[in-house]
Amino acid sequence: MDLQKQPASAPAAPQPAPAVADVPASALRASDADRDRIADILRDALAEGRLDADEHAERVEGVLSAKTVGELEVFIQDLPAAHGHRRATPSYSPAPNRPTEGAIPAEADQHVVAVFSSAMRKGRWRAGRRMHAYAVFGNVEIDLSEAIFEYQQIVIKAISVFGNVEIRVPENVSLRGTGGGVLGNFEVDTLDSLEPDAPVIYVDGWAVLGNIEAKPKRGKLVADILDRVQRKVDKSLRKHLDR
Repeated sequence: MDLQKQPASAPAAPQPAPAVADVPASALRASDADRDRIADILRDALAEGRLDADEHAERVEGVLSAKTVGELEVFIQDLPAAHGHRRATPSYSPAPNRPTEGAIPAEADQHVVAVFSSAMRKGRWRAGRRMHAYAVFGNVEIDLSEAIFEYQQIVIKAISVFGNVEIRVPENVSLRGTGGGVLGNFEVDTLDSLEPDAPVIYVDGWAVLGNIEAKPKRGKLVADILDRVQRKVDKSLRKHLDR
């Protein structure tokens, strides 16, 4: 008996690869941009009075150590910005590159000098309108992160010769720099505060075989400092009234 020829079977169509389960957004690893977004919301909440200084500092610390997007969202879940009600960013004009004519005296209010030594100005102190810093084979540190700003415009003139001048400012001020280096380094981070009445700090200087650096100090805000001072005053008043 003749065998009937059977048609060759068509090759099987390739099977689609099994779908990978969708990863929820909250489980994704957090990026630096995600952390910056949450930090901005916390900063606004501090300025609006929704958080006090201690709460703000505690949450910012948690943001820096968070690993996932879900962990970040926990720190803002009780704030309106987390639910689509974030206030619009106020319009503002960038601070001028130079101080207003006549606003800064020609003579310095304060001098910080280090010659073969070190000099430091930090803590709770009143910043004058003009400061001069000289580092000659020495180190000068000017920390304005907890300073009292009685003037909106401040000029720091820095000269470094085989030395180092380091300037630190709060995050929510405006910062400008004019200067350079001769076989040295002159570095000023430009900052623009959203608040029209925020202090503006101008750093003018020259580094000759030395270093001049001005940057914000992370986590330090003028509003944060003022809030802490007010709490200390309130605490002192309560102690006085309880006597």
